[in-house]
Amino acid sequence: MSEIEVGVLGATGVVGQQFVSRLARHPWFRLTWLAASERSEGKAYKLVAPWRLATPMPAESADRVVDACVPGRGPKVVFSGLDAAVAGEIEGAFAAAGHIVVSNARNFRMDPLVPLLIPEVNADHLSLLTEQRAAKGWSGAIVTNPNCSTVVLAMALAPLRQFGIKSVIVSTMQAVSGAGYPGVPSLDILGNVVPFIGGEEEKMESETQKILGSDGGRAPHAVAISAHTNRVPVIDGHTMTMSVAFQNQPSLADLANAIRTFKGRPQELKLPTAPQPALILMDEPNRPQPRLDADLGGGMAISIGRLRACPVMHAKFVALGHNTVRGAAGAAILNAELMMAEGIF
Repeated sequence: MSEIEVGVLGATGVVGQQFVSRLARHPWFRLTWLAASERSEGKAYKLVAPWRLATPMPAESADRVVDACVPGRGPKVVFSGLDAAVAGEIEGAFAAAGHIVVSNARNFRMDPLVPLLIPEVNADHLSLLTEQRAAKGWSGAIVTNPNCSTVVLAMALAPLRQFGIKSVIVSTMQAVSGAGYPGVPSLDILGNVVPFIGGEEEKMESETQKILGSDGGRAPHAVAISAHTNRVPVIDGHTMTMSVAFQNQPSLADLANAIRTFKGRPQELKLPTAPQPALILMDEPNRPQPRLDADLGGGMAISIGRLRACPVMHAKFVALGHNTVRGAAGAAILNAELMMAEGIF
């Protein structure tokens, strides 16, 4: 693959910084354009992006002058780390102007003509783009990645679809980095659990049904999902416990084999950021743990453990994913890699 130029919308925020960091040495994408709000326009990136990542700000981006989010100024492919408060209008304008917008924002996720994409799970949903352009009159396009907790849930369930998933009860323990910066006040989260994350339960339930569904997600999967979401004093890594009921009665060995052998289009194509394997099944009784396992596969793998029988449903297990990598910037970059490999741009 020859390199193509890409840009980042909302480059100064936490997700935007993840894009800047992960695109710095990407073999296919060359980051040449950074855009943010008008108050950052015309200033060096290092002066307007209070860097929150453990890795240093890439030198090639530090002195780059930040532009405004004006359609037509940047390269054809742009990654969006915009806040949902402004993302809908801006992303739509960029798509109308001919840009391919690979978005982390929630605004278009449930649009029936916009792919809500996890490349290992529903790569075929990219077929919506032809219809999307015709119906909306866009010369460009928008593709979204799911909510950070939905990614973990949907990827853990994906290899189990063959057994006829009927219902799922899932409880999350979500890292504070998922709340952005400054996030949750320290006196609210230290030594505490906050059993509410606004809109999160609804996203997990509806987004997962779309991702696992057919006809580009317009025929949602019939699985019934009940989600409980909690914020916990962990920096990175969303952990969740799941109980699953099936139409068939798979054995634990059948479930384990399905998880261990699972792979999708990114693994077949050997995309640059595709984890090998996508799912890691652990045998240790006390794993996965966010401190030990969130960064597996470069933060792109989903870890699963404690697979066992459930006396109420059929099976239960624990799943873990890195919320700001696989659940945000890394997911969008993998989406773009798939689109490039499939000749969409």
